[in-house]
Amino acid sequence: MKGWIILALLAGALYYLYTETDKLDAPIAKTEAMVKKIENKVDSITGTQIIKIDHKLAKVRTDIVERLSALELNAFNQIPMTPESIADFKAHYCGTMAPEHPVFSKDNQLYLCDNL
Repeated sequence: MKGWIILALLAGALYYLYTETDKLDAPIAKTEAMVKKIENKVDSITGTQIIKIDHKLAKVRTDIVERLSALELNAFNQIPMTPESIADFKAHYCGTMAPEHPVFSKDNQLYLCDNL
């Protein structure tokens, strides 16, 4: 009986610290970072990855492919369709002061910037 009371008091104290203070924020963030690091390690060891298919991106890709010339299509296929590579492309070639892409026409470059 005494053990249950101590357990209840500890649970109450932890609940209070978690909900009413920021004392546990740093340890929780550190634990979450460690768990993420372990998950990444397990993924790299097993060689498995979760691949999320973005159906909107697949539809846009189909529309873009229909619009490009053979040379532009070859350059477009060199761009991996990951959020990081799309953001990198937009950072380099989209915007009012962006340089012209060496392969894509200005219209197709603007179309890519608007639709990716």
